[in-house]
Amino acid sequence: MVEAKITYETIDDYISTFSPDIQEILSKIRKVIKEAAPDAKEKISYQMPTFALHGNLVHFAAFKNHIGFYPTPNGIDAFREELSVYKGAKGSIQFPLNQPMPYELISKIVKFRVAEDIKKAEDKRK
Repeated sequence: MVEAKITYETIDDYISTFSPDIQEILSKIRKVIKEAAPDAKEKISYQMPTFALHGNLVHFAAFKNHIGFYPTPNGIDAFREELSVYKGAKGSIQFPLNQPMPYELISKIVKFRVAEDIKKAEDKRK
């Protein structure tokens, strides 16, 4: 028997599926992103909470032992030194749930991605 794949319509739907402690972390990350990218639109992409401006800015998701944060490879490269204490890959980073969430760093990365996204959109118009 094949299990039905869960699909989310909104970020609220996504967050509501987690325990209260994880909901609190996800809600705070959402708030930090909204403050850093006030013009970005919320959506679900790849079944993850996503913020988009002229394209996808960042995604985030909860896992058993970490929060996955996906600011594209450029977002990782620009903050490589600060992110070096975390496990990650080309376009992702893992923030362990047993450590304080780096909300200030998340904000800086999102602001970097907003500036990058706006510049990319302006360059396309030229």
